[in-house]
This record gives sequence, structure tokens and C-alpha cells, in this order.
Amino acid sequence: MNRTTLSLIAAATALAAVTGFATLESPDASGDSAAGTAARLPVERTSLLCPQPSTSDIADTAYTSFTPVVEGASDSGKAQLQAATEESADSTAGKKSGGKAAKPAKPVVQPKEPGKPAAGDTSGADAPALVGIASGRFAPGWTVQETTRVAAGNGRGLLGTNCTAPDTEFWFPGASTAAARTDYVHLTNPDDSAAVVDIDLYGKDGTLKSTVADGITVQPHAGEPILLNTLTGDPQTDLTVHVSVRSGRVGAAVQALDDKTGGDWLAAAADPAGSLVMPGIPKDATSVRLVAFAPGDTDADLKVRLASPSGLITPAGNETLHVKAGMTSAVDLGDVTRGEAGSLVLTPTGSSVPVVAALRVVRGKGADQETAFIPATAPVGARATVADNTAKGSTLAVTAPGGGARIRVTASAGSEGGTAVSKTFTIKGGTTQNVAAPVPSGLKGTYALTVEVVSGGPVYASRMLAATSEGVPGFTIQNLPDDRGTVSVPQAEQDLSVLLKQ
Repeated sequence: MNRTTLSLIAAATALAAVTGFATLESPDASGDSAAGTAARLPVERTSLLCPQPSTSDIADTAYTSFTPVVEGASDSGKAQLQAATEESADSTAGKKSGGKAAKPAKPVVQPKEPGKPAAGDTSGADAPALVGIASGRFAPGWTVQETTRVAAGNGRGLLGTNCTAPDTEFWFPGASTAAARTDYVHLTNPDDSAAVVDIDLYGKDGTLKSTVADGITVQPHAGEPILLNTLTGDPQTDLTVHVSVRSGRVGAAVQALDDKTGGDWLAAAADPAGSLVMPGIPKDATSVRLVAFAPGDTDADLKVRLASPSGLITPAGNETLHVKAGMTSAVDLGDVTRGEAGSLVLTPTGSSVPVVAALRVVRGKGADQETAFIPATAPVGARATVADNTAKGSTLAVTAPGGGARIRVTASAGSEGGTAVSKTFTIKGGTTQNVAAPVPSGLKGTYALTVEVVSGGPVYASRMLAATSEGVPGFTIQNLPDDRGTVSVPQAEQDLSVLLKQ
């Protein structure tokens, strides 16, 4: 064995000790592959982006962070939520004044331990977009809720959104450029380089022409609100917004503000699919409007059904919906729930054609009307969490549109005190239930709800948060898709012989 080979072995041994150098196992003779025995392990890093909450001087915004306790997670780690511009300052600290680091601003939220919510707040029109990073034990299933109260003015009421992971494509059916609406697309760039974004708008007759919606630059560590009315001169009651990123990645959400019916955040809908579920229509909804869009070249014909507490029913007069390719379709469903909890289920009447969809929901009457949105969502999967719940203002809706399911709902400790508690529920197939979610014993502050599927499914869920601010009733709805807190890791073993092969 020559000296070169010995050197390679020594280097490889050191590399294996530091990094766990490994190769994937080949399939064995039985046909079982390494992928088939892959383990699901907790993720070790999570990024979340929160849009600029409001342009109102009287806005008050609460941020609530929560990470469930996850078996197998790291013993170390940290999480914090801070202004996007502070991320930029941190990355350049130490490059000035002879290497002396600038002191960063205090994070808006910095949790101390998994299993207990951490809260922070901002106020006024100058509150910035936030960037959150969680590592180690804080990363698996990390969620942050942004909840804003606006007592008066355009879009007054309760506005809420889950802060989202950066991505490269987003669909928003349910936006509008009508005279009564003021809708913004909020883009947040968490990275050190600029992102370049295209925004396409689709109305009832197809693509809307725009000379300024292509190649929008979002500066590094910055949030950029873009008024939809400035992108087109053609007012549209129902609009589908498509955000695609040419370079980089962003977080995206639509803030929809109405002169008379308040406002809320419209989160991105689930990826285009042939069948869709929009869970948790409030039982006292006075108006429900369905907006759908088929992004391909083929028209879609959809069966419209409501998953009620007693089973799947077909709304009279709205049995089906025809969606022309490349065009936004909408239909008013009125008070479709008729005093009972419900979820809307769309399935193809024939061939499956991918669509995106969302609901615009109104509660109240006259001057007390308020608006929220329910985009189509992914199922709960293994586990999903929503933060910033209150003892009396939270309603958890769960639907199993196919077969029945058994779920476990855990209420975390409170942000200021209280003990976690869990409860198990059975959801019958084809139904929606407003479950009596547990509340932490001795609750002080707010708490998180975590939904886990014990058996059966798939299961879809949403949480409605209701509150009254200075006499103005408000509500907001957030879906509970799978938190992607674990990742599949194929079985592997060390194999240093690969360094000796020529």
C-alpha cells in the first residue's frame, strides 16, 4: 500500500469522524430498498416569514411562537423572530469599525423552550415584516401566528395569518380589485441577494394585461407590499393572483381590505389538484363565496358538496361548478351552512383537472360585518399546530371527507402559565365537527393547539379566532396543514472503500 493510499485513508477516517461520511445502501436481493426502511427524523432548521402587519396607525399586532415537544429532537438550538432589516444588519455586523460588531435590536419573539408559547407585539403603521429562524429542538413543527387588531378604518377588525416558509410559487384565488377593496400582495425576501418576482392576474375573462407586474425586484432582507390596483386598470370583483419567483425565494400573502366588511389575510391556496377541501366554514356565516381557477389548458367540472355534522350534502342550486381554463370562476353560496359547522369539498365530475380555490366568508350584518378567507388546504397529515388561541375565542373545526378518523388534540401550556392537556376525538367519514378542544388547566395568556391523526383519515382542520375590539366584532381563520416537522432519511452506512476505487 503506497503513501498516497495511506493518506487517503487517514483523511477519510477524519472526515467520517467529523461529518458522518456515508453512502446509501443498495437494494438487497429481496427487493426491499433503503428508501423502504427510511426513518422519519425531526428537521433541524426552519425558516418563517411574517408580512408587514398593517398600514394603520391604530393597529396592534401580536406574534405567538410555538414548537411542540418532539421525540428525538436535538437537545440544543434556538429560535427568534426579528425585523427583516435586522437580519441584514446581523449579516454585516463586524465588517465595520475595525471588526467591532454592531449590537442587533432585540428580537420581537424569542422562545425559551419547546412546549410553551412565546409572545411579542408591535403597533402602528411602521411595524416591519419579520424573519424567523429556528434550529435544533425549536425547529420541528415551529409555527408563528401574526394577529392584528384594527379598531376602525378600511379593513377594520381582526386580521390573522400563519407566518410561512419561503418558496418560489403561490396561488391566491379570492383577491379583488373592486372599488370597495384594497388588496396588497406582500412579498418578503429573507436572503442576502435580491429576489425577482412575476405577478400574474387572472379575472373572469382570463389574463389581465399589466406592464409592471413582471420582474419585480424585492431587495434583500426586506418586505414589499404591492397594491393590486396599480398592476391593472381593469377592476375585477374576483381575481386569482399567481406569484412566481424567477430568482431567489420569498414569502407571499395577500392582505384583503374592504370598506364595509372589514378585512383579513388571504393565505396561499394548496397546490393545484383535482379534489380540494376548504375546512371550517363558521356555522353562523351569513355569506360564503367560492372562487376557483384552472391554471392549465383544460376546463374543470367540479362537484360541490358540503361536509356537515351529519354527512356530505349538495347545496341546492349549486350542485356543480364549471371552471374555464385560465379564467377565474366564482359563485355565491349564501348561508350554505344554515347554522351548522361545515367544510366545502370539491371533486371532479369526470376527468380530474387541477384547480385552485378559496372561500370568502362573511359573518355579521350591517355595520358589524367582518370577512375572513379559507383557501383550499393540505391535510393535517401526521401533525399540525396553530398558535394564539384563547379560552373562549377559539373554534377548532375538523373534517374527514372520506373515511372516518381518530385524532388527538393537545392544548399546550399557556404563554404565561398553565398545564398542557390532551383529548381524543372520533370524526365520522364525510362530516365536519366543531370539536370541544381542550383548554390548558390554570391557563394564563394564550396557548397552542396541536392536532395529530391517530388512525384513519385524511383529516383537514382549521381554527377560527374571534374577538371584539372597541365594540367591533372580528374573526379570522387559519388552516392546519401538516407542519413538515419531520423528514425522511434513508438508511445509510459508512463505506470508506469508495475512496480507494480507481
